[in-house]
Amino acid sequence: MEILATVIEEEYDQDGEIPAGFLFASVKNVGNSTALVNGVELLPNEAKTYPFVGKGCAAVPYQVQGSTLRIMYYK
Repeated sequence: MEILATVIEEEYDQDGEIPAGFLFASVKNVGNSTALVNGVELLPNEAKTYPFVGKGCAAVPYQVQGSTLRIMYYK
C-alpha cells in the first residue's frame, strides 16, 4: 500500500508556521505562557485542531511568546 501522509510531531519554542499543504494539524500549548496560533490566543494547557477539509490547508503562523507548543500535523 502506498504511503498517503507523513506525520510530523515536535515541540517548538521559536515562532514559525505549520507549512502550507498540511492535511490535519493539532497544536497544544505545553508551556506556561499564552501563545498565538493563527492570530488567536492559546492559553497554557489548551489545544486546538485543524481537521481534514478535503484538501491541503494554507500555512498557519504561530508565535510562542515564551511558551512551548507541541504540534502534530500530516503532510
